[in-house]
Amino acid sequence: MPATSSARPSGWMLLLLASAQLIIALDATIVFVALPEIGSHLGFSAQQLQWVVSAYSVAFGGFLLLGGRAADLLGKRRFYIVGQSLYALASLAGGLGGSALLLVLARAVQGVGGAMLFPATLALINSHYAEGPARNRAFAVWSAASAAGLALGALLGGVLTQWWGWEAVFLVNVPLAGACALLARRWIPADGERERGRRFDLGGALTVTVGGTLLVFAIVQGPEWGWSAPATLGCGALALFLLGVFAWIEQRGHDPLMPLRLLAHRELRLAMFLTALFMSSFGVQYYFLALYFQQVYGYSVLQSGVAFLPATLLCTLGIWLAERSLLRFGLRTTLVSGLLLGALGIGGVYVALPDGAGFWSLMPGIVVLSIGQGMTWTAMWVSAGQGIAPGEQGVAAGIASTSQQIGGALGLALLVSLANAGLGGSQAAGIEQAVGASALLALLGALLALRLRVPTAQGLAAAAERG
Repeated sequence: MPATSSARPSGWMLLLLASAQLIIALDATIVFVALPEIGSHLGFSAQQLQWVVSAYSVAFGGFLLLGGRAADLLGKRRFYIVGQSLYALASLAGGLGGSALLLVLARAVQGVGGAMLFPATLALINSHYAEGPARNRAFAVWSAASAAGLALGALLGGVLTQWWGWEAVFLVNVPLAGACALLARRWIPADGERERGRRFDLGGALTVTVGGTLLVFAIVQGPEWGWSAPATLGCGALALFLLGVFAWIEQRGHDPLMPLRLLAHRELRLAMFLTALFMSSFGVQYYFLALYFQQVYGYSVLQSGVAFLPATLLCTLGIWLAERSLLRFGLRTTLVSGLLLGALGIGGVYVALPDGAGFWSLMPGIVVLSIGQGMTWTAMWVSAGQGIAPGEQGVAAGIASTSQQIGGALGLALLVSLANAGLGGSQAAGIEQAVGASALLALLGALLALRLRVPTAQGLAAAAERG
């Protein structure tokens, strides 16, 4: 697929696009090492504490399709600015709110900001960089920024919480996101005129947003309410009804929010499952290890933050390897290799956790896990954008990202329930069991990635000619 913008993408533009992913990763992980202090200061229970993480996932997952379509129709640069502005304002509210309810609401608004920003950023990369080496390089830079965000999130979360309190983990986002929103008008090419004759599909937007939000909410809250509780079943049933109405609207609409024909793209369908399994396996490790480091090993928040630094540096190495592997061995081999390394690494951490030897016994597993994480993260987003028309890159990114958030919420909810069940008679044993289960999810992802098609020589030549 060719790049469509007449403006040559600049290094400054790529810096802003990478900064968006850095902020998203930073915002997703900076709270993990602060969770015990947040829980004790604001009165969260062990089960409720996941809402500091899951409120973000609920809003992110519920609004992603709306954000992706809005970016396609109303302008990718415009929604980059909207997303960054929401991040800055919600972070300010989270840091100054001072109550459990306000914190959860602020995290939800951050999720809405992410749902606007993430698909706009992916669509800008896919629209301004030609498929092939140029786009792979842009995704490698974007992914490296994600790894940097994970590193800064864990480390900054520990430093800020220990020195200035948990509120600082939110306030630090305000200048970062605010500056990106202001600079976007200078460094990202203007969107130009809106395409004539296009509708926004308000009915589809409302049904998928409310239905998707209710579905993720029911998944996250199910372990606390009980999966057979009337509230859980009611939310789930209403969510499925609204999503059914959404499918009916999209099938009959002239200009649908999510063209159902996009689901005919085999690679996009597989990318939906892969992003969900990625978050349910790789993505939950920060949550469980942050709790394990502080509540079992007795680490301070600063020590916990430093403990995540090697993993993130190794994840950057995995991203570097992915860029080269994509060019030399192709998408399928890169994805399968990354997921297999992840399953092996998570399994190694699972085996090492109960031996009581401490952090260094975890390092072999962390090394393998982190390299696999970097390889998988880059390759799965390349897969999601393949063969999609430029004007639908935003909604395609929204589809894959929605699966990522729903998969992450479902995986975290189920694994938190497993951990809180206290299998083996202690909290430590429950967390260990949850980590072991996540290794099996990564292995399932590797098996699914084997189903990706290997492009033919003719297909590769045609893509090079178009690019």
